[in-house]
Amino acid sequence: MTPSETVPTPPARSADDSTWKVVGASMVGTTLEWYDFFLYGTAAAVVFPKVFFVKSDPLTATLLSFLTYALGFAARPIGGIVFGHVGDRIGRKKTLLVSLVIMGVATTGMAFVPSYNSIQVWAPILLTTLRMVQGFALGGEWGGAVLIVAERDQARRGFWASWPQAGAPLGLVLGTGVIILLSENMSEKSFLDWGWRVAFGLSAVLLLVGVWVRRTLNETEAFRAAQAKKETAPPKLPVVEVFRTSWREILIAFGTRMAENISFYIVATFSVTWITQHLKLPKSFGLDAVLIGAAIETVLIPLAGALSDRVGRRPVYLAGAIGIGVWTPIFFALVDQKSYPLAVLAVTVALAFHGLMYGPQAAFFAELFPTGVRYSGASIGYQVASVAAGAPAPLIAVAILEHNGGKTAGWLSLYLGLAAVVTVVALYFARETRSVSLSGAEPASAQAVEELHDVVG
Repeated sequence: MTPSETVPTPPARSADDSTWKVVGASMVGTTLEWYDFFLYGTAAAVVFPKVFFVKSDPLTATLLSFLTYALGFAARPIGGIVFGHVGDRIGRKKTLLVSLVIMGVATTGMAFVPSYNSIQVWAPILLTTLRMVQGFALGGEWGGAVLIVAERDQARRGFWASWPQAGAPLGLVLGTGVIILLSENMSEKSFLDWGWRVAFGLSAVLLLVGVWVRRTLNETEAFRAAQAKKETAPPKLPVVEVFRTSWREILIAFGTRMAENISFYIVATFSVTWITQHLKLPKSFGLDAVLIGAAIETVLIPLAGALSDRVGRRPVYLAGAIGIGVWTPIFFALVDQKSYPLAVLAVTVALAFHGLMYGPQAAFFAELFPTGVRYSGASIGYQVASVAAGAPAPLIAVAILEHNGGKTAGWLSLYLGLAAVVTVVALYFARETRSVSLSGAEPASAQAVEELHDVVG
């Protein structure tokens, strides 16, 4: 890396787009998309087993429901590749609009899927198809949403790029909150018959707001500058180029997501199943705890991003990875007390450690890749990890619960502990990136790899 690439440069910002306007537009979209995605996860735990998998026993129905949930993750790398290619070729703005519309239409469509009793096996097939469309759209959303912010201001990039990240727990708050509001203000039968569909139908309103806000944005100057220079024009096949030149950075992104992604889906999704089916407590007990914890994490994520601007991406991320590995057995011990305050404490602290990883993550991943392949590289590293981490996490947890009962907490603590180790190792091989200029970023792990070669050779 040349000195000019590591010295902070003046913020690159569109003349007619304030930073807060860009952050707001990006966050509105990510909140909508995560609302859609997490709403499905909450419904998979408390609704779908009783509506679409009625022929199975409760635990098996939940397992099948989470299987459809996991299939959405399988489509995310495909979305990351497709939208990453388009985003690197034609820009961030247009790509973000398309992904937003696809996600909103798919989620709204779920509100109209008939139950199993109406159309038999076609009901879960339609539900699964729409879930995969959701995953495809989300695979393209994340990279563009964080890059359109990260490519505008270097001095406070961690802070600004963390705001779209905060859309994830905020979407979880909205999705969980709507389910709680509906389920607690109508009968169980009415909620299962039509009440849950209202939550999915509300996606149409959020979609209109998101499109209206995002269509006014301008393209980032970093992308326009790269397009204007012939020597830095994006390759014809960015996905091929990024694997050829930045495969180490993809592996680093993949590894650092293990503890972050697995912990989030265990805490935010499986914990509701643990509380209702193993502890035999009302679903509101778990949903309320997740709602409070996610609301607090929404505030903590920008703080973690700002901290990473001061002390670096790696130290903040490392603290979160180690923290979640240590906290997991404590988490289950507290929840098992069947005390509401202790359950809220358990979930909140767990999501706080997740926020320490998720806050600096957007800026960190953006800084790993050069402009011409940044959308593809960040999206692929992020989304492929989701398939290996977030997708199977609830499935693995439910399967462990089905076969091990009361010993589940110990096995899941080991599972998350190993994930934390993988993330720590990945961070070891990644060099600090906060001083990298996105106008000409060299792969951020290059020096770490050279140092490793020196050690072993």
